[in-house]
Amino acid sequence: MKNVTFSADDALLEAARRKARAANRTLNDEFRAWLEEYTGREETARRASAFLDHVTRYATTGGRRFSREEMNER
Repeated sequence: MKNVTFSADDALLEAARRKARAANRTLNDEFRAWLEEYTGREETARRASAFLDHVTRYATTGGRRFSREEMNER
């Protein structure tokens, strides 16, 4: 694992430490989680798009448009 150095405003850094501490985590834990989420966004978006493409092949209204009331019926 590599060590990385970043610069941040002191007040912002302290607020981030407090927030991490309130969640019983370290700022390093939070940064690692953020980095994993940040780098995975494109893959998540690709998978969501593929899923929607798959669903639209099977879910059709035959051109029928629903009213607001019909869409909100439970």
